[in-house]
Amino acid sequence: MNTDCVTVSTVVAVDPGTAFSVFTEDIAGWWKPKVHGLFQAGRTGTLQFREGRLWEIYGNSEPFEIGRVTAWEPGVRLAVEWRQEGFSTGDHTAVEVRFEPVARGTRVTVAHSGWDAVRPAARYGASGEAFLSLIGLRWADALTSLRHAAR
Repeated sequence: MNTDCVTVSTVVAVDPGTAFSVFTEDIAGWWKPKVHGLFQAGRTGTLQFREGRLWEIYGNSEPFEIGRVTAWEPGVRLAVEWRQEGFSTGDHTAVEVRFEPVARGTRVTVAHSGWDAVRPAARYGASGEAFLSLIGLRWADALTSLRHAAR
């Protein structure tokens, strides 16, 4: 059993291909984290998929590479390495997003794992259920924004 995985789902009122497109192509429009400086302290940019990677873009300055895309299956699945402020060089977690057709549209499920391998300082000194709940709430907030963007 993977004890360091957070899984969050929502249903969006569009087909899986459109849901995938909104998630990837429109991420700068719906990704509105309440935590600023998640990827670089004191900076907030917009997310963008390009060149097989996920980036946070800061206007004209150097972007921050969040991670490499490891799966790109439009309308089905997306997987990306995930690193943020405080991670050691080479450390990353894994995010997998699945798009499943359901009666009212598409169930979008995010599974974010690999936190046990990240040093405590990068987890804000937290661990266990409290930390996983924090990550789950952040993803739930992001998916709420996705649901509104995919109308």
